[in-house]
Order: sequence, then structure tokens, then C-alpha cells
Amino acid sequence: MKLRGLALAALIALGAGTVGHSAGAQAQTVSYAQAAGLLAQHCGDDIMKLCRGQNLGNGAIHNCLAQNASKLSPACAANHEGIRAMTEARAAAQREAYKVCDRDRAQYCPGLVPGDGNIVSCLLEASKVVSQACTGALINAGYNQQ
Repeated sequence: MKLRGLALAALIALGAGTVGHSAGAQAQTVSYAQAAGLLAQHCGDDIMKLCRGQNLGNGAIHNCLAQNASKLSPACAANHEGIRAMTEARAAAQREAYKVCDRDRAQYCPGLVPGDGNIVSCLLEASKVVSQACTGALINAGYNQQ
């Protein structure tokens, strides 16, 4: 139960991060759920001890861990920045996928306009014909798990 609540809090806190990446970047990414699990595994005790009672949204877990860097367990100290970086890379990859796939959207999903929530579904349905760049962007964004 403790880890489930911690995982949810980590998901909320990590979801706010952003980092820009170029279209060709294929940084390692991780879903928010995976990140929450990793953070709970490596930093759960530290978060419970050092961040108890804080509103854990809007990057507060990251801020709390960073402010208490000298007090972190070795496992948490070694992993929390990397976990944050992977979730930021996923968020950037999701934003970038729409740019990389815009030409494919226009060709294979002509009735959909930028901002339409069905674009990813349409592109995944057309996955055998969309460009390699778009397919790669969808995979890196976590939309097309293989």
C-alpha cells in the first residue's frame, strides 16, 4: 500500500517536467508509471522520511530530493536524477512526435487536424505506411510499444 501511494505521488510529481530534444534525438524514455515504480523502488524510504507532509505535485518530489541531496540513501542518490531525465525525455518525445509525424498525418489522416486527439490512433493504424521517422518518433514517445 505504501508503494502504491508513493508511485501515484511520483507519477503526479514527475509529470510536470519538460526538456527540449531535437527531432533526431532518441533519448531513453520511460513512462510515468514506470518512473513512479523506479522512484518508489530506489527512493521510497527517502521520500517518506524527507518529504512527508509536502504537496507532492508539480515537481515537488524532485525538488525535495534535490534539496536533501546530502541526506539521500546511496540508491536514491544514484538514481533519482536519471529517472527524472527519462520522464522528461518521454514528455519531450511525445511533443516532438506530433511535429515529426505532421506530414504523415496530412497524408494518411487527412480529416484530422493538429490538436485532434485521434491523430496518434490514426497513425498507429497506418503504421505500415507511415515514414520511418514518424514510426521512430511514435515508439520513442511510448505510443507504439513493440
